[in-house]
Amino acid sequence: MFFRARCAPGLALALLAANAIGCGGGSPLLHPARTLKSGDVRAAGGVSAHVVPGSLGEDLRRARDIAARDATGTSSPGEPGQNPDYAKGALVTAAIAPGLAPFVGARVGIGNAFEGGLAYTGRGVRADMRRSFDDGPYSLSLGLGVSTALYGRQQGSTLPNVDLGALHGYGADVPILFGWESLNGLYSVWAGPRGGFEWVSVETLTSEPKDITIGRSPVRLEATRWYAGGVVGIATGFNHVHVALEAAVAYQIVNGTYNANDVGIRGLTITPASAVWWTF
Repeated sequence: MFFRARCAPGLALALLAANAIGCGGGSPLLHPARTLKSGDVRAAGGVSAHVVPGSLGEDLRRARDIAARDATGTSSPGEPGQNPDYAKGALVTAAIAPGLAPFVGARVGIGNAFEGGLAYTGRGVRADMRRSFDDGPYSLSLGLGVSTALYGRQQGSTLPNVDLGALHGYGADVPILFGWESLNGLYSVWAGPRGGFEWVSVETLTSEPKDITIGRSPVRLEATRWYAGGVVGIATGFNHVHVALEAAVAYQIVNGTYNANDVGIRGLTITPASAVWWTF
Protein backbone atom coordinates (compact mmCIF):
# COMPACT_ATOMS: atom_id res chain seq x y z
CA MET A 1 0.00 0.00 0.00
CA PHE A 2 1.25 3.46 -0.79
CA PHE A 3 0.02 6.66 0.93
CA ARG A 4 1.21 10.16 0.21
CA ALA A 5 1.94 10.96 3.81
CA ARG A 6 2.82 14.57 3.18
CA CYS A 7 -0.91 15.32 3.09
CA ALA A 8 -1.39 14.34 6.74
CA PRO A 9 -0.11 17.53 8.46
CA GLY A 10 -2.94 20.01 8.85
CA LEU A 11 -5.58 17.48 7.83
CA ALA A 12 -8.00 18.68 10.50
CA LEU A 13 -7.83 22.18 9.05
CA ALA A 14 -8.40 20.77 5.56
CA LEU A 15 -11.68 19.29 6.70
CA LEU A 16 -12.91 22.70 7.80
CA ALA A 17 -11.72 24.73 4.83
CA ALA A 18 -13.04 24.10 1.33
CA ASN A 19 -9.89 25.56 -0.20
CA ALA A 20 -7.53 23.19 1.59
CA ILE A 21 -5.18 21.23 -0.64
CA GLY A 22 -5.60 17.46 -0.69
CA CYS A 23 -3.62 14.80 -2.45
CA GLY A 24 -5.55 11.58 -2.87
CA GLY A 25 -7.62 10.80 -5.93
CA GLY A 26 -10.41 9.00 -4.10
CA SER A 27 -13.86 10.50 -4.69
CA PRO A 28 -16.30 8.84 -2.26
CA LEU A 29 -20.07 9.18 -2.48
CA LEU A 30 -20.79 9.35 1.27
CA HIS A 31 -24.56 9.51 0.83
CA PRO A 32 -27.31 6.93 1.32
CA ALA A 33 -29.57 5.50 -1.38
CA ARG A 34 -32.61 7.55 -0.29
CA THR A 35 -32.69 11.13 -1.52
CA LEU A 36 -33.53 14.11 0.66
CA LYS A 37 -37.00 15.59 0.84
CA SER A 38 -37.62 18.75 -1.15
CA GLY A 39 -35.85 21.69 0.48
CA ASP A 40 -33.81 19.60 2.93
CA VAL A 41 -30.05 20.20 2.94
CA ARG A 42 -27.25 17.94 4.15
CA ALA A 43 -23.72 19.27 4.68
CA ALA A 44 -20.83 16.84 5.15
CA GLY A 45 -17.19 17.01 6.14
CA GLY A 46 -14.74 14.14 6.37
CA VAL A 47 -11.72 12.40 4.92
CA SER A 48 -10.94 9.66 2.39
CA ALA A 49 -7.94 7.48 1.60
CA HIS A 50 -7.03 6.04 -1.79
CA VAL A 51 -4.97 2.83 -1.52
CA VAL A 52 -3.19 0.96 -4.32
CA PRO A 53 -2.35 -2.64 -3.38
CA GLY A 54 -1.14 -5.23 -5.87
CA SER A 55 0.03 -4.37 -9.36
CA LEU A 56 -0.58 -0.62 -9.14
CA GLY A 57 1.47 -0.46 -5.97
CA GLU A 58 4.27 -2.42 -7.67
CA ASP A 59 4.26 0.00 -10.62
CA LEU A 60 4.71 2.90 -8.23
CA ARG A 61 7.40 1.10 -6.21
CA ARG A 62 9.47 0.38 -9.33
CA ALA A 63 9.30 4.03 -10.41
CA ARG A 64 10.37 5.14 -6.93
CA ASP A 65 13.30 2.72 -7.05
CA ILE A 66 14.40 4.24 -10.38
CA ALA A 67 14.18 7.73 -8.88
CA ALA A 68 16.14 6.65 -5.79
CA ARG A 69 19.01 5.39 -7.99
CA ASP A 70 19.03 8.61 -9.99
CA ALA A 71 21.28 10.95 -7.98
CA THR A 72 21.93 13.22 -10.99
CA GLY A 73 18.36 13.37 -12.27
CA THR A 74 19.30 12.08 -15.71
CA SER A 75 17.28 8.85 -15.68
CA SER A 76 14.09 10.24 -14.15
CA PRO A 77 12.33 10.07 -16.50
CA GLY A 78 15.30 9.59 -18.86
CA GLU A 79 15.35 9.88 -22.62
CA PRO A 80 11.91 10.17 -24.28
CA GLY A 81 10.40 6.78 -24.98
CA GLN A 82 13.14 4.86 -23.14
CA ASN A 83 11.74 4.36 -19.61
CA PRO A 84 8.30 2.68 -19.61
CA ASP A 85 8.62 1.51 -15.99
CA TYR A 86 8.99 5.08 -14.80
CA ALA A 87 6.09 6.13 -17.04
CA LYS A 88 3.82 3.53 -15.40
CA GLY A 89 4.64 4.94 -11.98
CA ALA A 90 3.90 8.43 -13.29
CA LEU A 91 0.46 7.28 -14.44
CA VAL A 92 -0.26 5.80 -10.99
CA THR A 93 0.77 9.07 -9.33
CA ALA A 94 -1.23 11.32 -11.66
CA ALA A 95 -4.27 9.29 -12.74
CA ILE A 96 -4.84 7.08 -9.68
CA ALA A 97 -3.35 9.49 -7.09
CA PRO A 98 -3.03 7.32 -3.97
CA GLY A 99 -3.14 9.18 -0.66
CA LEU A 100 -5.35 11.08 1.78
CA ALA A 101 -7.79 13.83 0.90
CA PRO A 102 -10.44 15.97 2.57
CA PHE A 103 -14.11 15.62 1.75
CA VAL A 104 -16.43 18.63 1.97
CA GLY A 105 -19.88 18.48 0.37
CA ALA A 106 -23.49 19.53 0.39
CA ARG A 107 -26.67 17.96 -0.97
CA VAL A 108 -30.19 19.34 -1.43
CA GLY A 109 -33.55 17.74 -2.16
CA ILE A 110 -35.23 19.33 -5.17
CA GLY A 111 -38.58 17.49 -5.23
CA ASN A 112 -40.07 14.43 -6.93
CA ALA A 113 -37.39 12.26 -5.24
CA PHE A 114 -34.59 14.12 -7.04
CA GLU A 115 -31.46 15.35 -5.29
CA GLY A 116 -28.42 17.36 -6.33
CA GLY A 117 -24.97 17.40 -4.76
CA LEU A 118 -21.61 19.13 -4.88
CA ALA A 119 -18.43 17.81 -3.25
CA TYR A 120 -14.83 19.02 -2.98
CA THR A 121 -12.16 16.33 -2.57
CA GLY A 122 -8.94 18.35 -2.55
CA ARG A 123 -7.89 17.12 -5.97
CA GLY A 124 -11.12 18.14 -7.65
CA VAL A 125 -14.84 18.86 -7.55
CA ARG A 126 -17.74 16.51 -8.29
CA ALA A 127 -21.34 17.54 -9.05
CA ASP A 128 -24.16 15.04 -9.43
CA MET A 129 -27.88 14.56 -9.84
CA ARG A 130 -29.83 11.46 -8.86
CA ARG A 131 -33.30 10.09 -8.20
CA SER A 132 -34.43 7.49 -5.71
CA PHE A 133 -37.33 5.05 -5.92
CA ASP A 134 -38.60 4.29 -2.42
CA ASP A 135 -40.69 1.42 -1.09
CA GLY A 136 -41.14 1.58 2.66
CA PRO A 137 -37.68 1.43 4.26
CA TYR A 138 -36.03 0.34 0.99
CA SER A 139 -34.65 2.57 -1.77
CA LEU A 140 -33.00 2.36 -5.16
CA SER A 141 -31.19 5.43 -6.50
CA LEU A 142 -29.79 6.11 -9.97
CA GLY A 143 -27.30 8.94 -10.39
CA LEU A 144 -24.95 10.68 -12.78
CA GLY A 145 -21.91 12.63 -11.63
CA VAL A 146 -19.43 14.84 -13.46
CA SER A 147 -16.07 15.88 -12.04
CA THR A 148 -13.03 17.98 -12.74
CA ALA A 149 -9.45 17.73 -11.53
CA LEU A 150 -8.51 21.27 -10.56
CA TYR A 151 -5.39 22.81 -12.11
CA GLY A 152 -2.86 23.94 -9.52
CA ARG A 153 -4.54 22.30 -6.51
CA GLN A 154 -1.85 19.68 -5.90
CA GLN A 155 1.69 20.53 -4.89
CA GLY A 156 4.70 18.27 -5.18
CA SER A 157 4.85 14.61 -6.10
CA THR A 158 6.28 11.35 -4.86
CA LEU A 159 8.11 11.07 -8.22
CA PRO A 160 10.59 13.60 -9.64
CA ASN A 161 9.47 15.37 -12.82
CA VAL A 162 5.80 14.47 -12.36
CA ASP A 163 4.39 17.95 -11.79
CA LEU A 164 0.98 17.46 -10.18
CA GLY A 165 0.64 21.23 -9.82
CA ALA A 166 0.09 21.29 -13.60
CA LEU A 167 -2.51 18.50 -13.59
CA HIS A 168 -6.06 19.10 -14.82
CA GLY A 169 -8.85 16.99 -16.28
CA TYR A 170 -12.46 15.91 -16.22
CA GLY A 171 -14.56 12.79 -15.73
CA ALA A 172 -18.00 11.24 -15.19
CA ASP A 173 -19.42 8.36 -13.19
CA VAL A 174 -22.68 6.44 -12.69
CA PRO A 175 -23.53 5.10 -9.21
CA ILE A 176 -26.46 2.74 -8.56
CA LEU A 177 -27.30 2.31 -4.88
CA PHE A 178 -29.62 -0.04 -3.01
CA GLY A 179 -30.37 0.97 0.56
CA TRP A 180 -32.35 0.51 3.73
CA GLU A 181 -33.25 3.14 6.32
CA SER A 182 -34.60 2.49 9.82
CA LEU A 183 -37.54 4.27 11.37
CA ASN A 184 -36.78 7.96 11.96
CA GLY A 185 -33.49 7.61 10.05
CA LEU A 186 -31.47 6.33 13.00
CA TYR A 187 -29.58 3.89 10.75
CA SER A 188 -28.93 3.79 7.02
CA VAL A 189 -27.06 1.22 4.94
CA TRP A 190 -26.34 1.30 1.22
CA ALA A 191 -24.44 -0.68 -1.39
CA GLY A 192 -24.18 -0.92 -5.16
CA PRO A 193 -22.04 -0.71 -8.29
CA ARG A 194 -20.26 2.39 -9.55
CA GLY A 195 -18.33 2.93 -12.76
CA GLY A 196 -16.88 5.83 -14.71
CA PHE A 197 -13.94 7.41 -16.49
CA GLU A 198 -11.51 10.29 -16.07
CA TRP A 199 -9.12 12.07 -18.43
CA VAL A 200 -6.14 13.94 -16.97
CA SER A 201 -3.21 15.84 -18.40
CA VAL A 202 -0.06 17.38 -16.97
CA GLU A 203 0.96 20.45 -18.93
CA THR A 204 1.39 24.18 -18.48
CA LEU A 205 -1.80 26.18 -19.04
CA THR A 206 -1.57 29.84 -19.97
CA SER A 207 -3.94 32.62 -20.98
CA GLU A 208 -1.24 34.35 -23.02
CA PRO A 209 -2.04 34.66 -26.75
CA LYS A 210 1.47 33.46 -27.63
CA ASP A 211 3.05 30.19 -26.69
CA ILE A 212 5.51 31.62 -24.18
CA THR A 213 6.68 29.52 -21.26
CA ILE A 214 8.51 31.07 -18.32
CA GLY A 215 10.76 28.59 -16.58
CA ARG A 216 10.92 24.88 -17.18
CA SER A 217 7.88 23.17 -18.69
CA PRO A 218 6.67 20.00 -16.97
CA VAL A 219 7.13 16.64 -18.64
CA ARG A 220 3.85 16.11 -20.45
CA LEU A 221 1.54 13.37 -19.28
CA GLU A 222 -1.87 12.40 -20.64
CA ALA A 223 -4.00 9.50 -19.40
CA THR A 224 -7.51 8.09 -19.65
CA ARG A 225 -8.78 6.03 -16.73
CA TRP A 226 -11.76 3.66 -16.75
CA TYR A 227 -12.97 2.04 -13.55
CA ALA A 228 -15.76 -0.17 -12.22
CA GLY A 229 -16.44 -1.55 -8.79
CA GLY A 230 -18.70 -1.50 -5.78
CA VAL A 231 -19.40 0.67 -2.77
CA VAL A 232 -20.89 -0.11 0.66
CA GLY A 233 -21.70 2.31 3.46
CA ILE A 234 -23.44 2.78 6.78
CA ALA A 235 -24.56 5.83 8.74
CA THR A 236 -25.92 6.27 12.24
CA GLY A 237 -27.00 9.21 14.35
CA PHE A 238 -30.00 11.09 15.63
CA ASN A 239 -31.85 14.34 14.97
CA HIS A 240 -29.68 16.42 12.61
CA VAL A 241 -26.26 14.79 13.07
CA HIS A 242 -25.02 11.47 11.67
CA VAL A 243 -21.67 9.76 11.18
CA ALA A 244 -21.13 7.88 7.89
CA LEU A 245 -18.56 5.23 6.99
CA GLU A 246 -18.03 4.03 3.43
CA ALA A 247 -15.68 1.71 1.56
CA ALA A 248 -15.25 1.22 -2.18
CA VAL A 249 -13.25 -1.24 -4.26
CA ALA A 250 -12.68 -0.61 -7.97
CA TYR A 251 -10.77 -2.16 -10.84
CA GLN A 252 -8.83 0.54 -12.68
CA ILE A 253 -7.62 0.54 -16.29
CA VAL A 254 -5.39 3.45 -17.31
CA ASN A 255 -3.81 4.05 -20.71
CA GLY A 256 -1.65 7.06 -21.39
CA THR A 257 1.58 8.71 -22.42
CA TYR A 258 4.42 10.12 -20.32
CA ASN A 259 7.69 11.39 -21.78
CA ALA A 260 6.85 9.73 -25.12
CA ASN A 261 6.26 6.35 -23.42
CA ASP A 262 2.89 4.83 -24.35
CA VAL A 263 2.00 2.58 -21.42
CA GLY A 264 -0.97 1.00 -19.67
CA ILE A 265 -1.57 0.06 -16.04
CA ARG A 266 -4.37 -1.80 -14.32
CA GLY A 267 -5.29 -3.08 -10.89
CA LEU A 268 -7.46 -2.67 -7.80
CA THR A 269 -7.89 0.38 -5.61
CA ILE A 270 -9.50 0.60 -2.16
CA THR A 271 -11.15 3.80 -0.95
CA PRO A 272 -12.27 3.98 2.69
CA ALA A 273 -13.95 7.22 3.75
CA SER A 274 -15.77 8.79 6.66
CA ALA A 275 -17.81 11.95 7.18
CA VAL A 276 -20.04 13.75 9.64
CA TRP A 277 -23.44 14.81 8.24
CA TRP A 278 -25.50 17.76 9.38
CA THR A 279 -29.04 17.78 7.94
CA PHE A 280 -31.29 20.83 8.20
